[in-house]
Amino acid sequence: MKNKMHFEEWINYLISQHPVEIDMGLSRVREVAKRLNLLNLGETKIITVAGTNGKGTTCAFLENIFLNANYQVGVYSSPHLLKFNERVRINNRNATDDQLIEAFKQIELAREEITLTFFEYSTLSALYVFKQQAVDIVLLEVGLGGRLDATNMIDANIAVLTSIGLDHQEYLGNTRESVGIEKVGVCRKERPAIIGEPEVPHAVKQRLKEIGANTYFVGDDFNSFDESNHWSFNGLRVINNIPAPQLPLQNAVTAIQTALMFDPTLTDEMIKSGVEQASLPGRMELVSQQPKVYLDVAHNPQSAQYLKRQLNKFEGKRVFALCGMLKDKDIQSVIQCLQTEFYEWNLVSLDVSRGAESSELAECFDSQQNINCFGDLNEAWANLKLKITDDDVVIVFGSFYTVAGFKKLKQG
Repeated sequence: MKNKMHFEEWINYLISQHPVEIDMGLSRVREVAKRLNLLNLGETKIITVAGTNGKGTTCAFLENIFLNANYQVGVYSSPHLLKFNERVRINNRNATDDQLIEAFKQIELAREEITLTFFEYSTLSALYVFKQQAVDIVLLEVGLGGRLDATNMIDANIAVLTSIGLDHQEYLGNTRESVGIEKVGVCRKERPAIIGEPEVPHAVKQRLKEIGANTYFVGDDFNSFDESNHWSFNGLRVINNIPAPQLPLQNAVTAIQTALMFDPTLTDEMIKSGVEQASLPGRMELVSQQPKVYLDVAHNPQSAQYLKRQLNKFEGKRVFALCGMLKDKDIQSVIQCLQTEFYEWNLVSLDVSRGAESSELAECFDSQQNINCFGDLNEAWANLKLKITDDDVVIVFGSFYTVAGFKKLKQG
């Protein structure tokens, strides 16, 4: 039966195989990886990227820099927006259905009595494809935390920590200290750890010392300096006149330090063009010009602060929010951060098990705002289209589900 399953049937099957969506721990997935001989990828080097925000964008910068240097690069990221294949990229192209189905089949043969979560299947399938393709570098984006995340079953040659913020508190704890300690669990003794978080709690620094990692901290060991239309990097070496990136600058700085740590012979031009080229779906992604419509997956306080800074560029324009969130996120803090930044709020209910109702979002406002509540994205967008002009701006944000839903809506 499984030999004849189509790709989407496989995805539905994988989702159904484990009783819970998140099951922290490495013993099950590591055992299956061992049976598949995936704990050692041979000559392939591993860069593992952890952090509350900025993991995907840091990987995008690294991917483009390394591709400019003619490396064969595999990237594992999550979640996907429209199709599972987005999670596994090789040289900036999504893995094919056939490549992933072959991986799924081999995982099924190897796992026998062991149950795996959807994320664990995803991680194993990515490693299987990367090993088959014999890539030079694998960029592993951590799913949740670090220490107990499935990506941590394989030792990183270089570990990266992009940021420390409060998210997934039910698994990682309620303080930046506890979250940070979980995230630096991807670091290894006597191997480089590139820390892009500017305010690292003392307890996290202490944990890094206990691990024995070779640490490099933003602000101390590497940094950026603004110029007029360009900026400079100062770390393992100085690079001047770097073009402004499409993605957050702080992650470009972390990525450059990481890339130079991996290969000090990278030229300035490889790095500059890699930074300039890097983009990522759902990160202030412009999908319409008139009116301007941007998609952003901001869904926690840290990413909301970044989105707030981006909104400065629209001063003088009417900016409409189209927002849907998951109920297990810090909705209150996100809305508190952004509540006065929009001309009008359009709140939507998300039709997933973790989705918050639009009325729940509305309860988080503590000042009089122009707020509309809708049952779904279709209804909200239909209503919004009647009132916006070509000069207005719409920001669709709050969750990967919101952004993915809007993309499907626009494609339909």
